[in-house]
Amino acid sequence: MKQNITLSIEKELLKKGKLIAARKDTSISKMLADLLEGLVEKEDRYQAAKRNAREILEKGYHLGGRISWTRDELHER
Repeated sequence: MKQNITLSIEKELLKKGKLIAARKDTSISKMLADLLEGLVEKEDRYQAAKRNAREILEKGYHLGGRISWTRDELHER
């Protein structure tokens, strides 16, 4: 479902935007909707990657090997 919104844009910016839209055979509305959609998708991907990275950090990695010494043994003089 689509919803209309109201924007306040400087006249000169709107004029240039209309020229760009005409060259691309689209509308200002479509250009702005596509731009906003791209920004939202980028943010969603970023948040998903952030959640994934946190899960990996919380889980940790087992890099193999085993510790065969104690802390006290390492610090003996």
